[in-house]
Amino acid sequence: MQQRRQTEGNQPKTAPRVWAFYLTLTFLFGCQVAVAQVSSPRFSSIVIEASTGKVLSADNPDAERYPASLTKMMTLYMAFEALRDHRITSDELVPVSPHAASQVPTKLGLTPGSRITVEQAMLGMVTRSANDAACALGELIAGGSENQFAAMMTLRAHALGMTHTVFRNASGLPDPAQITTADDLALLARHLVEDFPDQYRLFSTPSFFWRGQMIANHDNLLKSYPGADGIKTGYTDAAGHNLVTSAVRDNVRLIGVVLGADSNLQRDARMAQMLDDGYSQLNIAPLPPTVIARAYRPSHRFIGLVGNADAATLADPSVRSYGSGGDWQSSEGSIRDWSIQVGSYTSSRSAERAAFQAARDTDGDPHVERTGYRGRILYRAQVISLRRADANAYCRHHTVCTIIAPLDRLASR
Repeated sequence: MQQRRQTEGNQPKTAPRVWAFYLTLTFLFGCQVAVAQVSSPRFSSIVIEASTGKVLSADNPDAERYPASLTKMMTLYMAFEALRDHRITSDELVPVSPHAASQVPTKLGLTPGSRITVEQAMLGMVTRSANDAACALGELIAGGSENQFAAMMTLRAHALGMTHTVFRNASGLPDPAQITTADDLALLARHLVEDFPDQYRLFSTPSFFWRGQMIANHDNLLKSYPGADGIKTGYTDAAGHNLVTSAVRDNVRLIGVVLGADSNLQRDARMAQMLDDGYSQLNIAPLPPTVIARAYRPSHRFIGLVGNADAATLADPSVRSYGSGGDWQSSEGSIRDWSIQVGSYTSSRSAERAAFQAARDTDGDPHVERTGYRGRILYRAQVISLRRADANAYCRHHTVCTIIAPLDRLASR
């Protein structure tokens, strides 16, 4: 596999941030607009044609960046290799060490001494980007040591040609020595597609049921960009909003990487335009947004009833409310482990739509939980991975909104 090609074109590097939101609006409605670029100094990107490795566009592709949860792409590559070599099996039980259980959110809420299957750990990583699951799986593969697993990840990455990448953990949690580049991540995505075509389908998993909850995939482009079939999102304060996406159109697969965007909206809009531009270079016509993308039109108000009477916003006694704009005190209020609930629905589709809409307004991640209430199955529409201030700000302006503190979410798992 040829691993590096000459960049054929660079994108402009600056523009007002407001255009990123405007682009998302026009993309979802299928309109044609000029696209402004990302202004963050940590931003870098690349788009390649997967079959040849040809670079279609790039912006600082070799600049060192923090991968955040894109690290889990390498953790899963290592897991796929272990499955192929019969060193582990998909139904094998993964022991959860105190170290794995202690990983900060986002996580599945695993407890020390518990066990999950390899398949559950992988699904938790793909959908919720669960740090505890990633750590536990890495420890299993490396014989009990996450540090040893990180060393194995780095050696394997270098063998694949990712010469500018160093891993220090299995999850992507902050470590100043854990670095990568957009070019390296595009190469990793290409290897995931080509080396493990069957296992790669895991990255398109829309949701994952875990302990009675339906966990929606964080990757919004799976629903909004025609042909997208993976791969992974990532975020930390230092890294910014990261995304690797693979899409297929007219049997041509493109792989895009966006690192260091200022918001989920900006990240997704930039990726969509990069992929569209790539297909245009290859004389492949654009496609209209998917049906789901047209349904999830951004708005700054809450839609209570969706469709007919299939959606009911109900009081939920199992979720602790602090009132509209409540001010729950926490020493970790700046960490993105707060959540909001914007309704309980009798239809999973209605809950998903509400969650995605609120997520766009809050810069969080949509999440749907399946639960029971008075003998009925309900679906909670929530937004997770929020800062406390962002959760407060949203609920202050929306009547139907419940703030969920970190300890409450952990206790409900």
